[in-house]
Amino acid sequence: MTDPGAVEHGLFIGGKWVNPPGAGRFSTRNPATGEVLGHFVSARPSDVVAAIDAAQNAFPAWKETPAPKRGEILLRAAETLRGRKEAVGQVVTREMGKVIAEGRGDVQEAIDFIEYMAGEGRRLAGETVPSELHRKFCLTVRQPKGVVACITPWNFPTAIPNWKIAAALVCGNTVVFKPASNTALCAYEVVKVYEDAGLPPGVLNFVTGSGAIVGDALVGDPRVKAISFTGGVETGREVYLKGARQLKMVHLELGGKNPVIVMDDADLPLALEGVLFGAFGTSGQRCTATSRVVLHEKVYDQFLGMLVDRLKSFKVGDPIDPSTDMGPVASADQEKKVLEYIEIGQKEGAKLRTGGHKLTGGVYDLGHYIAPTIFETPHGTRISKEEIFGPVLSVIKVKDYDEAVHVANDVDYGLSSSIYTRDVNRAFRAIGDLEAGITYVNAPTIGAEVQLPFGGVKNTGNGGREAGSVAIEEFTEIKTVFIDFSARLQKAQIDPR
Repeated sequence: MTDPGAVEHGLFIGGKWVNPPGAGRFSTRNPATGEVLGHFVSARPSDVVAAIDAAQNAFPAWKETPAPKRGEILLRAAETLRGRKEAVGQVVTREMGKVIAEGRGDVQEAIDFIEYMAGEGRRLAGETVPSELHRKFCLTVRQPKGVVACITPWNFPTAIPNWKIAAALVCGNTVVFKPASNTALCAYEVVKVYEDAGLPPGVLNFVTGSGAIVGDALVGDPRVKAISFTGGVETGREVYLKGARQLKMVHLELGGKNPVIVMDDADLPLALEGVLFGAFGTSGQRCTATSRVVLHEKVYDQFLGMLVDRLKSFKVGDPIDPSTDMGPVASADQEKKVLEYIEIGQKEGAKLRTGGHKLTGGVYDLGHYIAPTIFETPHGTRISKEEIFGPVLSVIKVKDYDEAVHVANDVDYGLSSSIYTRDVNRAFRAIGDLEAGITYVNAPTIGAEVQLPFGGVKNTGNGGREAGSVAIEEFTEIKTVFIDFSARLQKAQIDPR
């Protein structure tokens, strides 16, 4: 289905919406229906330069704006978005495909984080420490980096952009924002919120287009002092290498292959609901999605049976319908990738317990719908170790806790992890033993909260964290200050003690 009346949206540069003459265009579509939702500019390198120019010109005044005042603008942005929550949530669902409850949740997460960062305008804490010398005061302060680039994915098209943008802005940076192309309308709604909240011109700039053109131009420009990127591992590695050539700070949030360990003493009904939500919420398209269930052999058959039976009543369909449990995957490319992994699993000899195919007929023929899929597989297969990013769950049998931890850790990623157990001693062991940036006890691998750090280890990223009080670290430089009021030259480590 097409919509010739879909609105054309420009770039946002220097506080103005512009449609550069001669630039190409692309469209975004509803993955549930194929409906065209909007038309956008395929920016050229010259457009990126214009956005960086605007950000650079706006930086001195924004840096000098007191941080509490920057926080007040963020607070207005949060209230503006709160007033648009339902409308923007509908856009999220229509453009990305997650069910409407999750579309609203995506927006609520953005609201929560902007509010949280608004408060940081009255903190931005450094530290004071005693000097080893007389009448000397020692402290640190935080200063903005300058122009920063925020490059975001399609799976959380309002939450993740705001994780980056709000933190960057409250710290005093100016931003060039490049969203994923297939959720450009959601990104447009994000930018409109900041515009309507009174953000000064040039402080936030919005450039749509391909990673090969827009992304490369942002990473390659020496005036961009930091890159914040969330996306795939291979693309992230390229961004990192290109940024490293200029000694830029590059923050990466990449993939996951997240395990839920279900021990023999677990509350199985609770674990069942957690696994279903973790594996098939957002159609498995979360970096924290439950990709593997590591089951103790004593409960293996019982829990797997419960899981398969529960999926018999699991409703896949129109994501706008509140009764739908799972919508489509986000695009034709995602559909192709997930189906290829299902074929890989079958060729590897994994036992397909349910799903494993594209859904067809009726509404399914309009969109990219894949049946929730469960494989029984030994540890070590490709489907048990590689990120699929779709509604495909690997179930792996283990004999005890130690084997469960080995299986959980024996992958290239380390974002989220979970264990279901009633044994408090085992739970605390897991907190230390699981190689992941996030560990849940008796909860699924999804459900991060904005006041806590988010990120992982190994191929999940390069060690930084977003959200929580540490979010400002990505976007600030630490300056150490020494104030000597002794009225004489003092030589640390040299003066006699």
